Amino acid sequence: MTDAPSAVARHRAFEQIWGNPPGWGRLAAVNHTTVGLRFILTALAFFLVGGVLAMMMRAQLAAAGNGFLDSETYNQIFTMHGTVMMFLFAIPMLEGFAIYLLPKMLGARDLAYPRLGAFAYWCYLFGGLILLGGLAAGVAPRSGWFMYTPLSGSTYSPGVNADVWLIGVTFSEISALCGGVELAASILRVRAAGMRLSRMPLFAWYMLVTALMILVGFPPLILGSILLEVERAFGWPFFDVARGGDPLLWQHLFWMFGHPEVYIIFLPAAGLVSTMIPTFAQRPIVGRVWILASVLAVGVLSFALWGHHMSTAGIAGHAAAFFSIASMLIAVPTAVQFFAWLATLYAGTPALRLPMLYLAGFLAIFVLGGLTGVMLALLPFNWQAHDTHFVVAHLHYVLIGGMVFPLLAAAYYWMPHVTGRMPSPVLGRWAFWLIFAGFNLTFLPMHLTGMLGMPRRVHAYAADSGWEGLNLVSSLGGFLQAAGVGLFILDIFLHARVGRRAPPNPWRASGIEWAMATPSPSYNFAAIPNLAAMPEPGIEDPLWSRPDLGAELAGGQGYLADPGRGHRETLSVELLSGQPRHIIILPGSTWLPLWSALALLLCCLCLLFKVYAALPAPAVLAAVLLACWAWRSGLRADPRPLDAGNGLWLLPHAVARHPPGWSGTKLTLVADAALFGSLLFGYAYLWTVAPQWPPPVYISRTVPAPLACGAALTVALAAVMVARRPRMLARPRLCAGWLAVAALAGLAALWSWAHIGMDAVPPPTSHAYAAVSLALVCYAAFHVAIGVILAGLGALRCLAGYVSPLRSLDVRISGLWWIYTWVTGLIALAVLYGPPQPIWAGAAIC
Repeated sequence: MTDAPSAVARHRAFEQIWGNPPGWGRLAAVNHTTVGLRFILTALAFFLVGGVLAMMMRAQLAAAGNGFLDSETYNQIFTMHGTVMMFLFAIPMLEGFAIYLLPKMLGARDLAYPRLGAFAYWCYLFGGLILLGGLAAGVAPRSGWFMYTPLSGSTYSPGVNADVWLIGVTFSEISALCGGVELAASILRVRAAGMRLSRMPLFAWYMLVTALMILVGFPPLILGSILLEVERAFGWPFFDVARGGDPLLWQHLFWMFGHPEVYIIFLPAAGLVSTMIPTFAQRPIVGRVWILASVLAVGVLSFALWGHHMSTAGIAGHAAAFFSIASMLIAVPTAVQFFAWLATLYAGTPALRLPMLYLAGFLAIFVLGGLTGVMLALLPFNWQAHDTHFVVAHLHYVLIGGMVFPLLAAAYYWMPHVTGRMPSPVLGRWAFWLIFAGFNLTFLPMHLTGMLGMPRRVHAYAADSGWEGLNLVSSLGGFLQAAGVGLFILDIFLHARVGRRAPPNPWRASGIEWAMATPSPSYNFAAIPNLAAMPEPGIEDPLWSRPDLGAELAGGQGYLADPGRGHRETLSVELLSGQPRHIIILPGSTWLPLWSALALLLCCLCLLFKVYAALPAPAVLAAVLLACWAWRSGLRADPRPLDAGNGLWLLPHAVARHPPGWSGTKLTLVADAALFGSLLFGYAYLWTVAPQWPPPVYISRTVPAPLACGAALTVALAAVMVARRPRMLARPRLCAGWLAVAALAGLAALWSWAHIGMDAVPPPTSHAYAAVSLALVCYAAFHVAIGVILAGLGALRCLAGYVSPLRSLDVRISGLWWIYTWVTGLIALAVLYGPPQPIWAGAAIC
């Protein structure tokens, strides 16, 4: 074993490589620990804002006919409370925990894309500031956090109030998608040596399913927000019934995101529960395989539930029955997890330590929320309780019980890991009982006010309604709950500064994240663990199998224990077996994520204030910054194998067949395909419900160019495919020439799409059919434009020496993008020109 002085020297060397710059340079940090804590603290700040808004609503509803808030102010506060809690607190907080914990749990030093994580944080922060800026300026959205049309349209919501929501939320959703890509790719490829996919920590499995759900579930809302903003700004009638649109299309797109989001919130919290309960029971989780199956089932079934939010909106009876059955069915895999937790506690020797107290509160409250959820899944009861306070109570029992209590438990559980100090059991228990009692006093009476007929989203009610006493109890409970949250925050910050020093692994946990010093160093592990020698079950609970693992890693017994190369390095492993495949060389601190996010912020502000003439400047700046981001990646010479330790020599990831960049591109295209599928759904939905689709009055003004467009797309794809061949990669100038041909063909395709959009598609303000058709054209043209940029950048990198038969990632990513662009482009052409669409050749449509 390495002696102590060399271990200290190794620590200092690693800290110099992985540490953050001092002063203002900390803003350039990309380390996952720093980024994760930024997400957590920023989400906590937004949570406090949302809590203050909630208390203002409870003060207004405490008495009948109260004049504390007028209807306009109440609607803004109500909308912002839901928006802040759903979009700026819940998902960012859970992503922050995942960004902080996952590399430590997986035995890695960082995530696959440190710069992407930093970029995601800045997008999240700036999007949230747009929303809070609107609230401070008195122009916050007032149509509800769900922004139902036509109420959120320009007719009933003039001004910028709704635009603040649409642009701010969409900017924040970019952050969520970036986080989904980063987390999924990291879980699949960046793990400790020998950590098989099937033996990953349960929290990693929960987050893998959650990340994939984010990539599929968030694009419908992003698309809906874009369509609604375009309708408000330019008059394209996607949701206007008089011109062929339908306001229910917004509800479909919103709840395609909205109900999976409930489980996107629940699953990471449940993953935290599945991690903590075995620790306090001091035995492995019961039914691990059943839990994994139930998590996958929840991830799939959650996408079949969106229509139960629309049971009273007039959807067909058989569709309503389907959504009702699916809503009841999803209770089964959720119950599997619940009974596995109970069985683990029953089979072990549970200790009621502070985090376990909050877990017990979660188990009690979530059961009640689940029972009312089954009630609401029944159509006859749903019709009676819809849009009453009963639904408000159910929502909060599920979300606070299913998310906030596990988060409070996780904060106490992992805070010694962050600060190296233990929390106060006295303050923590007082905070729990205040929160638990206040929560039930707040929301339990709401079930009764809902059953008595009190509607949600109203700012006042009559004195003879019979609701006043129950509302007063709810308001008192809300302030009691707020006092508990304040005490919790005080406890956290006090213990971080003056708490008792935490011993190593204070909870006697089994997770590998406790095999490091606390507070955790910036590089996590002095050596990457080698779990291949462990027995199969031991990989799931490594510290229970090898209690001395932390000392071994600190002494350099593992992979990449030598900091001499001066790079930030971690292992890339084979997907299933976890065998080491390559060394990932990660970027250090950089300002590019911040500058890129600021450029996108300028784009959003131009859209918000409708200064469209100024939009090209920040858009070009953003494109240039992202191109600089890509240019700094890669190597200019074929590398030699590097010593990974323990006799293992590995090549850098730049020559890998499936490096992190390849996985990230494929995951990005999954989200892209979900957005395209949502656009096709909107087209098909309007075609189904709108009369005379397409309208018979449209006559083409010129002969379109679908064949020319398809031919140009095919030539661009073929040129990139030729450039990917090994013989071309070995001749950089020839490879660059083929990529240049692809770029030129892409420009021709872009001209064809512009021709179709301007000359063949009818004016988009005339009818929803024309608006959706032009939206398809814009989607296809946008992807062609990106393809042109990728091909041109690839050609330049060929000439600069970044490409060879071994270092072919630039060309392969360009080829993957063009394959996707070719497929979606042909589908768009088929939709635009195929039957029963108009044959735009100069003849009228009958």
